[in-house]
Amino acid sequence: GVTDVYSNARAFVALNKNTGRAQCWGCPSDGGNCSDMDFVGVTDVYNTDAAFLALNKNTGQAQCWGHADYGGSCTDMDFIGITDVYSTSYAFMALNKNTGQASCWGDSGYGGNCSSMDFIGVTDVYSSGAAFVALSKNIGQAQCWGYSGYGGNCTNVDFTGITDVYSTEYTFMALNKNLGRAHCWGYASYGGDCTGMDFTGVTDVYSTEYAFMALNKKIGQVECWGYSDYGGDCRDMDFG
Repeated sequence: GVTDVYSNARAFVALNKNTGRAQCWGCPSDGGNCSDMDFVGVTDVYNTDAAFLALNKNTGQAQCWGHADYGGSCTDMDFIGITDVYSTSYAFMALNKNTGQASCWGDSGYGGNCSSMDFIGVTDVYSSGAAFVALSKNIGQAQCWGYSGYGGNCTNVDFTGITDVYSTEYTFMALNKNLGRAHCWGYASYGGDCTGMDFTGVTDVYSTEYAFMALNKKIGQVECWGYSDYGGDCRDMDFG
């Protein structure tokens, strides 16, 4: 029987890993048709909003299907040694953390082109709907790419001591929990501006599509910001 089910914004995949058989349904052009795919040996399935990637990490073989411009085409790409796969709404990144080699494909405006990036020493990768962040926590350095106004440009952000990174659809927040300091960037109205906020003692951060909430569970203190209609205003709430 089915062992795993995956979905993107418009389609499903039901996979039996034991037999290598799968069924796909939904929007045919965005991943709902996988009749030509061979799922024997597939270990992992990933998605953008309009495409899927089925990967056999043991052999480095992969298949992509769905919208070709949004990650559904990965012909001639090398997946040998890939340890991690990440995605935005319309692009994939496949990374070999051991060697720092990576491939990005899909919509270049949403992170599908990382040919100029150096991923040696990267410890963590994060994504929003439109951009990626590759962070080397050990040295406090990061690279961002994708839609520059939606988080793909972080040249003015200091990542020294950053412990956690969070995202909304179009923004990022980089937090140093030890010091209670944070940087936000991307689309300001949707969470990309947290200037003047107090993150001392923050234990947890949550997000909607267009807003953040930072909570200190020990004392019930909260900061909310971003688009108010999506949760960016919690001044009338009691978290004590």
